[in-house]
Amino acid sequence: MSVLEMKVPSPGESISEVEIAQWLVSDGDYVEKDQAIAEVDSDKATLELPAEESGIITLKAAEGDAVKVGAVVCLIDTSAERPAGSAPVAAKVEEKAAPVAEKAPVAAAAPSPNPVNEKANYASGTPSVAAAKIMAENGVPANKVQASGRDGRITKQDVLAALSGGFSADAVQGWGGTREQSREKMSMMRRKIAERLVSVKNDTAMLTTFNEVDMKPIMDLRSKYKDAFAKHHDVNLGFMSFFTKAVTEALNIFPAVNGMIDGNEIVYHNYADIGVAVSSPKGLMVPVVRNAEQMTLAEIEKEIKRLAIKARDGKITPDEMTGGTFTITNGGVFGSMLSTPIINPPQSAILGMHNIVERPVAINGKVEIRPIMYLALSYDHRIIDGKESVGFLVKVKEMLENPERMLFGAKDPHAVLLGL
Repeated sequence: MSVLEMKVPSPGESISEVEIAQWLVSDGDYVEKDQAIAEVDSDKATLELPAEESGIITLKAAEGDAVKVGAVVCLIDTSAERPAGSAPVAAKVEEKAAPVAEKAPVAAAAPSPNPVNEKANYASGTPSVAAAKIMAENGVPANKVQASGRDGRITKQDVLAALSGGFSADAVQGWGGTREQSREKMSMMRRKIAERLVSVKNDTAMLTTFNEVDMKPIMDLRSKYKDAFAKHHDVNLGFMSFFTKAVTEALNIFPAVNGMIDGNEIVYHNYADIGVAVSSPKGLMVPVVRNAEQMTLAEIEKEIKRLAIKARDGKITPDEMTGGTFTITNGGVFGSMLSTPIINPPQSAILGMHNIVERPVAINGKVEIRPIMYLALSYDHRIIDGKESVGFLVKVKEMLENPERMLFGAKDPHAVLLGL
């Protein structure tokens, strides 16, 4: 018998421990080489663990266990033959996907081709760790989710599919009045986030300065060019690219805002790697747009879209979330009017965007209704003085209210700015 020991690979630099979020196979299953057998949580991302060889698997860790990088999590008997009658994983996926394409047969109450899955067992209707977390956060009852996992287990993908399909008003469970309590273990990522946030509050001299931006020039620009922009660049024109561009220009003028403290030294960066906070089923993640100062608006939009999709699907890598020099977070998408964002260490500043509300403002001595957004810049006062923080935010405001200032000498600055 030839047995392969599968060890936890290093997900990234400085990560020494991971957590088994979900086993995608059961003890004793026959697995194919490169088949995803588990989801593992690090303090930065959720990654899939592929089988290194084909064979029968023996699990050596349970869901929820914290294991060291390099530790053995399962054994694969590579000398074992594939069970008679079982098809390779790729064939099974095609076989399962085929009926989905034909809408009519799905609607019919056809008997299941695998009666074993219908048999009640310990896993029937039981969500995985990742699925249970998403269900709890969104109030999704188990009886409203169609399970597709082994032995009737509810997977993360099942819950996401149910959420995308929508629920009726009576589907979501409300207050039960039962006085019951429930507990669940915090994920490794959530524990790390909590640790870092407390560290920032304790170890930095954090202050926040505020300003407001008249968003009418940007909104008029988007209305005029959005169709041509989407057709030409195959991506929608959003606000985040304007803010990222304005921030990179302001960081060039105020380099301390783009710096960080390392011991008794200040590290200045001659580039702008902008972290963009996005919400995902696992919590808040901050993927990084590298060298944003060299990108066009279209390139920024495409990169943000790519990273946001990977974060939503749980496929973001640690390397894509490390090394940022400045962060932008948009609480406005959730309706936030004003907030004081917390610095993302080891960075020294973070810009908070908020919702756009029509407000009465004075324009050339007259009161007009304008779409106004409040901005908040939280910064580490140990490295950034008040003059620099205020000056930085004012510069961002000026460029957003006058988009042509992001370019100099252009005959048609709006068209050039949009890459048209």
